[in-house]
Amino acid sequence: MTTSRNARITDEHQRQYQTNGYFVLQRVIPEDHLRILREECQTFIDIANAEMSSAGKDVMGVNRRNKRYVIGNRYGDSRRLSEFLFSELMSGICLATLGPEAFLFNEQYIVKCDEAGMKFPWHQDSAYIGHPHCRFVSCWCALDDVNEDNGTIYILPYSRAPGRGLVERANALDEIEADAYSGDDPGESVNVPAGSVAVFSSTCFHRSSANPTNTMRRVYLAQYSPGIIMAKDGSKPWGLSEPFLHDGRAVRSG
Repeated sequence: MTTSRNARITDEHQRQYQTNGYFVLQRVIPEDHLRILREECQTFIDIANAEMSSAGKDVMGVNRRNKRYVIGNRYGDSRRLSEFLFSELMSGICLATLGPEAFLFNEQYIVKCDEAGMKFPWHQDSAYIGHPHCRFVSCWCALDDVNEDNGTIYILPYSRAPGRGLVERANALDEIEADAYSGDDPGESVNVPAGSVAVFSSTCFHRSSANPTNTMRRVYLAQYSPGIIMAKDGSKPWGLSEPFLHDGRAVRSG
């Protein structure tokens, strides 16, 4: 089993999360995990392209061939992704943001292809669920160097946002959607090397620009909640419900 090195989460990181809803860890994903994430990303892109070809389409769901891919909750089809998702690094992040209880409830790749990757408007991750739920944490993991040129994210700190709560709106993954935040604050850009993680609350506003460069911008998003997030009717979990931490101890590891 691969053991991730310490995430070096400080008291200041925790204070920043409580005050502004986010913090950034640079170069914390070990090289072996980074390699796994990149290789599995390409595998799932190839599968998505094959599915579109079989259907005679270039658009399927939110995926657009050679432009944008959002490929979620496929770790069950991979024997390797759990090494990262239930690693020491992720355990440290969850303890610092959620406390002693944590469940993996969503994971997905978000890929902006070279010279075509599309933008995302201002949004909050909690808005995608569509009904009341516990606040969760998003771990935005850069698989490539990211900056303002290739479509990185911009985060709006709580201290500069309309508030800490959820703004009700339709929140489709389409670049023509109206922004959830209508102010003129551009947010703080996340300019970090590959292997870095932007950690932010599910009610923290963020956006991203297009990718006009000649290389892909690949990100892996892992999201954890302090309790199981159920569907609106309460009949089943909204997404995944994989136990990770209980009483501050890992009940599952990679």
